[in-house]
Amino acid sequence: MKKETRTTRIVFIIFRAIPLRIRRLLFKTLMILFYQFSEKNRLIVLYNLTRAFPEKDMSEVTEIARNCYKSLGILAAEFFDILSMTRENISDWLEFEGIENYLKAHEKNKGVLFFTGHFGNWEIMAAAFAFLCQPAYIVYRALDNSVIGNIVDRARSHTGNKLISKGGAARKIIRVLEKNKDVGILIDQNVSWREGVFVNFFGRPASTTKGLAALALQTGAPVLPSFIFRMENGKYRFVIGPEVEISRTGDYDRDILENTQRFTDIVEDNVRRHPEQWFWLHQRWKTKKSQVS
Repeated sequence: MKKETRTTRIVFIIFRAIPLRIRRLLFKTLMILFYQFSEKNRLIVLYNLTRAFPEKDMSEVTEIARNCYKSLGILAAEFFDILSMTRENISDWLEFEGIENYLKAHEKNKGVLFFTGHFGNWEIMAAAFAFLCQPAYIVYRALDNSVIGNIVDRARSHTGNKLISKGGAARKIIRVLEKNKDVGILIDQNVSWREGVFVNFFGRPASTTKGLAALALQTGAPVLPSFIFRMENGKYRFVIGPEVEISRTGDYDRDILENTQRFTDIVEDNVRRHPEQWFWLHQRWKTKKSQVS
């Protein structure tokens, strides 16, 4: 874990001094203001939603968009309370399902590869996993702003998780899996065509990381989906799904494509259930097939 900076400590002290109820209201208000005044980002969200849900009218799309911003505000407000999470109070935060899926996969002694997306409150999910199962290794992309990066890393490491920078992560992940440890990977963001393969996501070709499929094929580690949903009472439901069957035809490129599509289908299924809890601000379909030369 990185050494905590003075700035990081001060930021956490300030925001944790604000009651969570007020903090949620504050951040939701700020995000709605951002929705209203940041035309570029608003149009990205509305465009993505209209393409993903052509059957919905504009009033439905707008409501999902506004709720998406509110959801991000709640995530930001709750982020500062992760430092207060313990084994004893974990039930105050969430309900947990799927421990049997985890234990069954872990018995294979090959480590476990988890995949998820920027959905619900993925930061709380990662923190809770360390208490509910065991501390994991989280693959992440370093933020451009070092101050914000230190704040985020502090919360991510609080419950014992370790961080693996995305750049050159494959060898480190393989060593971790050999020790029967767990690795979490976010697979729902756009990547360059060099890093990914194009699979169907909401009816459109989306350049998607092929790293998870490659690791599964190389190591034989079981792959499990994990998602966290915000419920109406404000708590979360954290679900670890059953192991995903891995296609092994002997045709490497075909297996990469088929398995990546299988993982992406699971992400889409979860987003369709609660579209307001996914990160629609991201330009998920930015890389185009026409850019491949």
